[in-house]
Amino acid sequence: MLDRPDVFVPNVQGEWLHPDRATPEEIAELAHKCPSGAIQYDRLDGGAGETGPLVNTARVLENGPLAFHAPLQIAGQPAGFRATLCRCGASANKPYCDGSHVAAGFVATGETPTKESAALAVRNGPLAVTVIPNGPLQAKGPLEIVSGTGRTLNRVEETYLCRCGASKTKPYCDGSHKAMGFTAP
Repeated sequence: MLDRPDVFVPNVQGEWLHPDRATPEEIAELAHKCPSGAIQYDRLDGGAGETGPLVNTARVLENGPLAFHAPLQIAGQPAGFRATLCRCGASANKPYCDGSHVAAGFVATGETPTKESAALAVRNGPLAVTVIPNGPLQAKGPLEIVSGTGRTLNRVEETYLCRCGASKTKPYCDGSHKAMGFTAP
C-alpha cells in the first residue's frame, strides 16, 4: 500500500481509497497486497478476477492477528481470499481483527519455533475456518503456517489456533481459553 499513497491513504478520516488514480491492473495488485481483504475488486473491464494462491497460508503477525491467504470459508460463509483474524481476544468484531491488539498491548511473537512437518500433497484449495464458541479457530484444509518473516512454521490439514490471547503455545490453542473464561460467539 505504501507504494501507491495516491490511491491508498491509510489512517485518515473519510475517503481512503481512490481507485480512479490507477489502472485496473494496479488496483488489482494493491488488493492482492491487502492482508485483511478490506480491499477487494470486481473487474468490470473483462479482465481476470482474483484467484486463490498456489499455497494456502496463515501468516503469524508479530503482536497482531493471523493473516490468512486462501480460498476462505469463515464461520460457514464464503470470505474471499484474504482475512486477518483476531488472536488477542480483544477485537469487538471477532473473529476478525479490528486493531484492538494495539490498545490491549497484546504481545506475541510472529517467529514461533518451527514444527517438523511433511510437505502437503496438495497446498491449495478450500480452507474452512470454524469459530468454536468460547474457544479457538479450527482450520480445515491444506494450510501452511508461516512466520511474519515468511519462514514455514508448520504444514497442516487441520489445526486449532488461539483466539483468546492466553495460549502458552501461540499461535496454537492449548486450552487456556477455558481457564481464563474466554467468551465469544
